[in-house]
Amino acid sequence: MTSESTQQHKAIAAARGAVAIAIVTVSDTRTELTDTNAQYLRAQIAAAGHTSTGYRIIKDEPDQVAAALDEMAAGGARLILFNGGTGIAPRDTTFDVISGRLEKVMPGFGELFRMLSFEQVGAAAMLSRATAGVYRGSVVFCTPGSHAAVKLAWEKLIAPELEHLAWEVGR
Repeated sequence: MTSESTQQHKAIAAARGAVAIAIVTVSDTRTELTDTNAQYLRAQIAAAGHTSTGYRIIKDEPDQVAAALDEMAAGGARLILFNGGTGIAPRDTTFDVISGRLEKVMPGFGELFRMLSFEQVGAAAMLSRATAGVYRGSVVFCTPGSHAAVKLAWEKLIAPELEHLAWEVGR
């Protein structure tokens, strides 16, 4: 189902080796022990032969979201995975901060995420402000904080294109 040029890009990207990936959990209640999203993502990253280069749990505060984004981008992460704070509640600020700082937006990620999420949660998928784009040479993903959402985004959208994304943003 992929084009010949996409297949070529993926082959070139895969030959480059491990991709450095950072994880940021945005939550007012999770701790490192209860952060099942980070535990899941770390296991998936390692199983795919990539490296976890940074991890933070932050409160859903705009200054903390911005600081985590800057820190992870400066730390050499090629992909930065934010989970949490993408809804429409007053405390949800991840989307607002990240979307205002992205240098290039990947609208297809949010569109595909909501389409796939609709199959799981129905019309409630429209409440998600999942987004992605490029910031300072890193591909940034923002997903809802539910474990099902993180798993969906990783398995259906991010993992299948991971090396390709890292290669495209770095070439």
